[in-house]
Amino acid sequence: MLLSHHIDAGTLYVTLHEDLDVTNRAAAALLLQALVDSHRPVGVVLELPAGPPTAATLSAVARAKRMCDSLSVPLTLVDGTAAQDRTAPTTGPREPLAYGAVSEA
Repeated sequence: MLLSHHIDAGTLYVTLHEDLDVTNRAAAALLLQALVDSHRPVGVVLELPAGPPTAATLSAVARAKRMCDSLSVPLTLVDGTAAQDRTAPTTGPREPLAYGAVSEA
């Protein structure tokens, strides 16, 4: 499975389960576009896989940003280590590492 999603309080949360390459970049971007078109969220949170993203992943993120901007839907990127942190024992509350709105490169 390339990505999964859920809706919470009108926000679409999408998890990208693996870094993209040129063979699945377009598929991921089209899936994300279909999710946004069908759910019409007030915001999108995109969780990227842990580690440095590939060029294809960054390309899909840029495409998602352009799409969200055209619909006036805020896009927030979340580092994949946030999901790993939720399963690890903690000594106190931890917040996901959110990057906020994506800027044009």
